[in-house]
Amino acid sequence: MLTQPLQSKFTIRDGHEVIIETGRLARQADGSVTVRQGNCVILATVVANKEPKEGQSFFPLSVDYQEKFAAAGRIPGSFFKREARLNDYEILTSRLIDRALRPLFPEDYLCEVQVLVTLISSDAEVMPDSLACLAASAALAVSDIPIQEVISEVRVARVNGQFIVNPLRSELADADLEFIIAATEKNIMMVEGQAKECSEEDLIKAIEIGHEAIMVQVKAQHELRELKGVTGKREYAKPVHNEELREKVKAFAKTKVYEVAKGALSKHERSDKFSAIQDELLEFLKGEYKVAEGEKLADDIKKWAKTYYADLQYYEVRDMILNDKVRLDGRKLDEVRPLNMEIDVLPSPHGAALFTRGETQSLTTVTLGTPLDSLLIESAAVSDYSKFILHYNFPPFSTGEVKMMRGVGRREVGHGNLAMRSLKQMMPGEDFPYTVRIVSDILESNGSSSMATVCAGSLALMDAGVGIPKHVSGVAMGLISKEGQFAVLTDILGDEDHLGDMDFKVTGTRDGICGVQMDIKVDGLSMDVMRKALAQAKEGRLHILDAMYETIPQAREDVKAHAPRMIKLFVEKEFIGAVIGPGGKVIQEMQRETGTTINIEEVNGRGEVSVFGINKEGVEKAEAWIKGIVAVPVVGDVYDAVVKTIMPFGAFVEFLPGKQGLVHISEISWKRLETLEGIVHEGDRFKVKLIGTDPKTGKFKLSRKILIPQPEQRPRAEGSN
Repeated sequence: MLTQPLQSKFTIRDGHEVIIETGRLARQADGSVTVRQGNCVILATVVANKEPKEGQSFFPLSVDYQEKFAAAGRIPGSFFKREARLNDYEILTSRLIDRALRPLFPEDYLCEVQVLVTLISSDAEVMPDSLACLAASAALAVSDIPIQEVISEVRVARVNGQFIVNPLRSELADADLEFIIAATEKNIMMVEGQAKECSEEDLIKAIEIGHEAIMVQVKAQHELRELKGVTGKREYAKPVHNEELREKVKAFAKTKVYEVAKGALSKHERSDKFSAIQDELLEFLKGEYKVAEGEKLADDIKKWAKTYYADLQYYEVRDMILNDKVRLDGRKLDEVRPLNMEIDVLPSPHGAALFTRGETQSLTTVTLGTPLDSLLIESAAVSDYSKFILHYNFPPFSTGEVKMMRGVGRREVGHGNLAMRSLKQMMPGEDFPYTVRIVSDILESNGSSSMATVCAGSLALMDAGVGIPKHVSGVAMGLISKEGQFAVLTDILGDEDHLGDMDFKVTGTRDGICGVQMDIKVDGLSMDVMRKALAQAKEGRLHILDAMYETIPQAREDVKAHAPRMIKLFVEKEFIGAVIGPGGKVIQEMQRETGTTINIEEVNGRGEVSVFGINKEGVEKAEAWIKGIVAVPVVGDVYDAVVKTIMPFGAFVEFLPGKQGLVHISEISWKRLETLEGIVHEGDRFKVKLIGTDPKTGKFKLSRKILIPQPEQRPRAEGSN
């Protein structure tokens, strides 16, 4: 029989209550909860194996967030009419949960854990991603899985100068700052988001406000845990360490590792030397354990020796940086690696840039397309089109490795999204006619390739003639701390990323922050240390920006000669039909005559017309044609007219596209005419002036003679009649 479900509640702000419930759904999972706000309901389940797999040496955690289309009363649009692989939004939400949960588990916990978070009821106004991590943490909290702390996540946005926790979807549209923040009751764990050039202090304030809200949510999870009666955590098998072997490894390799670490070597040179030391270590251990010649070292000793050697490298390099202020490649703590930037490096793309920073390199291209090329972004609650797309590719050769090419991974989606959100802050407004696709191909990687993508993307956009007003750069930072001592590292290497207690990426212009991605791995990080890190990140960002402005100081005034031409026009709603014509006759004729592609749709109560073509003259001709169709004739204005029909009483002319009027025979010439035969022909072109409209029919009255100088009249002779 179903037991009575247990609930815990809290209020985000006035009128916005959140209910966490357990004991009703998915009761065979180790932990299961639903989180509800309004009509939004999220189900989170967690299951962990009781024992690690044999030979397991890492912690296998998998997190999947998925939205059921039925949650919003919709049927999926795919051929199979069912939910398939996770889309980018679901992957990004899964990453947000994963990055926050992973540090909660003990370092020696190696049992496989699966966290599944599902949107089962949707609310058009409630953003489910800001509740998903709360649901995942609550599911862990009501289980006996051995997590060390309880966490939660919130979104903090600034709308009209006011900071709001978990804003509604409609409120978020007006936000100039938006960050997702994850934290325990005491410590910040993760920050990710975007802003329209906010200051470092704005970011700190958003984090502090978010942390206050998270404390309330953590308390609600503890209350639910107590209601369920969870008093302890399950026991698990811990790895058995060989301290004697650890000391042998340390005695043999400590000095050797330090010498290599301070040698300022390249990535591959350093890796080769560290590998050589490991080979020497294993040979040394054969002697220590009296392994006969030709025999192999016991598998368990070999395995633990490699583990202890990796640990030794980790701590030796950290101590070297903290104590000696020396980095792996010999740089100062706040020094950016050598920069090299080029634009217009490829002949055919509409924009291209090659950005190299040390051993990290991005080749980035920009392609300009029509509104028909825009990307459909679909979730359970919302379907929308984006005209700005960024794709990030990380092939295995960029790190000198051989791997199977199995499509885009979660890492590529996450890194590309950070770069996209950062550059999007500087993109032109809605009147910009093009769909823009940026593609970053990482050719080398040792240090943040996502930040290289931001820099290369900014250069390529300006090279393509996309009117971004400012460059956006990015830099990856690191932090190493120990017993109150800390070192902030600018432009970290790949190895330094692994070593650090905090790695964070900050993008922005000279005037403020555009994007942030921050993962904090150490407890008790003070806001003063974070301020120091952000200030140093700003210095690095500005240094890179100076080099970018030297490469290309502003966007090209026009797109390249081989790039497509495109303009956007806005017309009143009542003219949409006139531009299209009966059965599409007018728009088809325009496309045929001008060699362009014309797209028109109603947006926000007015017609949005996009004209796209490879020939500048054709685009300009189509633009003039459309303006003529929607123009309102003004009495007294002069127009270019073409004769369409000749009648005994005058000529009907087209003086604007789709608009005709009569030039009466008396308005053709100052000379009195009995007929137009031989004087005016169909197809003739001449200027006319609009002199009025027929009050009964509304038809236009035009004059040609009024634009012709009136001949002088000869005076009559005396005595003549």
